[in-house]
Amino acid sequence: MNRALRRPDAVLVQAVIAGALSFAHLHDLAAAAGQSGWKAWAYPISVDLLLVAAWRRLRVGRDGASWTWFTIALAASLGANVATAGLLDLDHVPAWLRILVAGWPALAFLGGTLLVHTPAPATAAEAPSAEPELAVPEVKLHRTDTAPVPAPASAPAELDPAPVKPPAPVPTVPAALVDHARSIADNHRKTTGEPITADALTARLGLPAPTCQAIAAQLELT
Repeated sequence: MNRALRRPDAVLVQAVIAGALSFAHLHDLAAAAGQSGWKAWAYPISVDLLLVAAWRRLRVGRDGASWTWFTIALAASLGANVATAGLLDLDHVPAWLRILVAGWPALAFLGGTLLVHTPAPATAAEAPSAEPELAVPEVKLHRTDTAPVPAPASAPAELDPAPVKPPAPVPTVPAALVDHARSIADNHRKTTGEPITADALTARLGLPAPTCQAIAAQLELT
């Protein structure tokens, strides 16, 4: 770090040289215009201060006033450098130059006041930064005090159909027994005038029910 401080900066050295020469040229021009003594040394300070104030204002915000006063101060400095380079007879300074040098203090005071006390223009539209909305995670609430919902009852299983019982075998009735039953039915019709019923025939025959039903079916009795 100490080595860096000891090493001379070329830009800084150049700035010191340029400032000293410009300072001397402004002093010589002011002295030639009739400003003697300390007044001749005050003119270079006034020009350089206005130039620095305009430059600092340009760094904050580049508005028209900053450029105007920077151009005026730069023209005064460059004009003094050029005038003292042999283009102007310093022993016979024209009247208009004497007027400019005499009016410079008031002009420099006006420019410095405007540069310092005028609010700097906004570099960008300063909109109030809206705070980003924080995404609120969705929270699902589950109640534990409610009764559990019963599961839907499953459909009853289809029952297998009951096996169909085979019809009881019709007993074989002998033909003689059928003829005997027919004669009983005929006698009953002759006696009562009405056909005999199956129950009455069963009671008269005294046979098992399946056999009597088979006989009644053959005789078409009800």
